[in-house]
Amino acid sequence: MKNQLNIVLREVCERGLAGGVSSGISAAVSVVKKKVRYRGSFSGGVTRYGQSGVKIETSTLFDLASLTKPLCTTLCILTLIAAEKISWQDRLLFLFDSNLPPEKKKITIQDILHHSSGLPAYKPYFMAYKPHASRENISLILRDIINEPLAYPTGRTCLYSDLGFIVLGELIGKIGKRPLDQFYRQQITEPLHLAEHLLFLPLDGSSHKEKKRIAATEDCPWRKTVIQGEVHDEHCWLMGGVAGHAGLFGTADAVLRLCECLMDCWLERANHPAFSNDLLRYALNWKNSTNSWRLGFDSPSPGQSSSGRYFSPHSVGHLGFAGTSFWMDPERDVIVVLLTNRVHPSRENMKIKEFRPFFHDFLMERIHDLF
Repeated sequence: MKNQLNIVLREVCERGLAGGVSSGISAAVSVVKKKVRYRGSFSGGVTRYGQSGVKIETSTLFDLASLTKPLCTTLCILTLIAAEKISWQDRLLFLFDSNLPPEKKKITIQDILHHSSGLPAYKPYFMAYKPHASRENISLILRDIINEPLAYPTGRTCLYSDLGFIVLGELIGKIGKRPLDQFYRQQITEPLHLAEHLLFLPLDGSSHKEKKRIAATEDCPWRKTVIQGEVHDEHCWLMGGVAGHAGLFGTADAVLRLCECLMDCWLERANHPAFSNDLLRYALNWKNSTNSWRLGFDSPSPGQSSSGRYFSPHSVGHLGFAGTSFWMDPERDVIVVLLTNRVHPSRENMKIKEFRPFFHDFLMERIHDLF
C-alpha cells in the first residue's frame, strides 16, 4: 500500500513541477485504516533554479512560513496553559504594556488565536527599517504592534493577522523564560524526536545547516538577494529568524509526524507530554458560525477551500505563504502535507492557488479507491 501511495504522490507532484508551481515539492500522506497506518511520500525538483540548485531530497528543509502559527506557537501556548502559567482569557497586550487605550485592554490570548483581536491583517513595518537583522528589533516591532490602531472592535469579526502571533511568540519567551525556538524544541519536538527536522534557523548561525540544501524562496528586492537558508518573512528575519508567526523550517516527513501525533491525541490514541488531549481538542474543535477559524488552526471553507472538495468540515489545517500546507481529517483519518517553495524566485507566481485544491482532490480520490 505504501508503494501505491508513493506512486500517486509522484504523479500529482510531477504535474505541479512540470506546470511551474515551484522549483521543488515535497509531500507526504498518512492514512489510518483498521488501526493500521499507511504512509506515502515524494520529494522532487531542485532547491533553486540555476546551476546552484541541488536535488530536493526527503531531508530537504522548506520554509514553513505561517505553519509556524499552529505547529509551533499554538502548541507552545497549550503547553503554558497546561502548566497553569497562562489562561485562554489572559489579556495579552496588557502583559507587555499596562498603559493601553480601553479598546486594547480586553484583547485575550484566545482572541489572538482566533484572529478576532481587532488587529489589522498586516502592516509592512519592515519598510521603515534597513535590512539589518537584530534581536534588538524585537522590542521595536512589538512596540509598533502595540501602538497599532485596531481595524475593528475585538470579537466583532475575524481577520487573519500576523501581528497578534508575533506578540504570542514574545509572550512564550517571556513566560517560558527562554527564547521561543528553545522552548519549542525542549517542550514540543524533542519528545517526538523531531528536533533536527522541525526547527527554527536563527540568524546567529546556531542551527549549522547547509544553506544550499534548503529550499530557496524569493529573490528579495528589499534584501537584494535570493533567500536561502534564512526565513523569507521580513519581520521574522528582522527579529533574528525566530518569531511566533513565521520562521519554522521542516521536512515533509517531520510535519507529517507532528500532525500524526496531534491526530492521535485528538482521537485519544496517544498523548503528548507537554499538553493534555482535552486542551488540544478545545483548540481544534472550537468554532463559531461566522468563519472557518479554530484556535490557531483553520478549517475548510465550504466550496472554496485549498484542501479541495473531500476533507470533512471537522478537518483542520493551515497554509503558509511560501507554498506550504497541511490538512488533517479526523473523520477519514487522513493527513496530507504539501511543501513547495512557490515564491522562488518571485511571489508573483500564483500557480499554487489552482494546484493546491487539485493536488488534494487528486490524492483523496485515489486514497478512496485504494482503501
